Amino acid sequence: MFSVAALYKFSSINDPESLHNEIRIRLKSLSISGTILVGEEGINGTISGTNSNIKKAIAFIQSIKGFASLDIKYSESPKNPFIRLKIKLKKEIVTIGDRSINPNKIVGDYVDPKNWNSLIDDKDTILIDTRNDYEYSIGTFKNAINPNTVKFREFPKWVKDQNFTEDDKKNKKVAMFCTGGIRCEKASSLMMKDGFENVHHLKGGILNYFQSVKNEDSLWEGECFVFDDRVSVNQDLTVGTYDMCHGCRMPITEDDKKLKEYIKGVACPKCFNTTTEDQKARYMSRQKQVDLAKARNQKHIGPKDKIQINKT
Repeated sequence: MFSVAALYKFSSINDPESLHNEIRIRLKSLSISGTILVGEEGINGTISGTNSNIKKAIAFIQSIKGFASLDIKYSESPKNPFIRLKIKLKKEIVTIGDRSINPNKIVGDYVDPKNWNSLIDDKDTILIDTRNDYEYSIGTFKNAINPNTVKFREFPKWVKDQNFTEDDKKNKKVAMFCTGGIRCEKASSLMMKDGFENVHHLKGGILNYFQSVKNEDSLWEGECFVFDDRVSVNQDLTVGTYDMCHGCRMPITEDDKKLKEYIKGVACPKCFNTTTEDQKARYMSRQKQVDLAKARNQKHIGPKDKIQINKT
């Protein structure tokens, strides 16, 4: 069994590149897999490994100045959900497309999961799912608004297009949520900058809600999409029922796999008509390599770890 830790913290970093290297070296020494994003505004990522090594990795990150109160959600997976370690240097640790939106400067109220139900049951609360459309499609909170975004950077435009009134901004409560808390925290900074006075976001996100609220008391409907090989998790944080199309990276069901448009590793009903024949051929070749490696009882993976310095 592998331990999985989703983590983030908005905290100003003076020298992200040096910290990026420190984290890479330490996590590599612990045989950690997953992805960590490092930027001037903080750290964001999900990592996996043995229970003891994950504890050591988290302790190391918490020892870094400004990250003692790192937000962490733990879960387990019967297999390693990541195939390598990737450390990336980014301008934003979650991309909204406007670096003036900074939770280190202005942010909404953090709502503990035990207080979340009463907030979203209030008729004066505007409940917004800040995740993407494909995440919303497999599960969300009852009565949540779907902004129909493909990427988080589309969220500011969605807010602008709603033409919220000054009365809305002054008197309505805004409650926002996401998977682990980072997107809704940054979205709260945007909403406050836009003039909303009563902005709230779910502390630790959906995963923290799952950990903290009993199933019989939960207002969640469906499963929760996660960005690793588990694809989705249930409310008890066990691996969900969804698979992933490796052509478009969208979640798919067993029923989707029964349709003629589904080709394992190549396409699904969501992308069959939007991918080119050249793309399908490349995906088919990749899948053959995966199948061959599996037949040889090998893993079809890239390098052990991947270092990326990408400042975009």
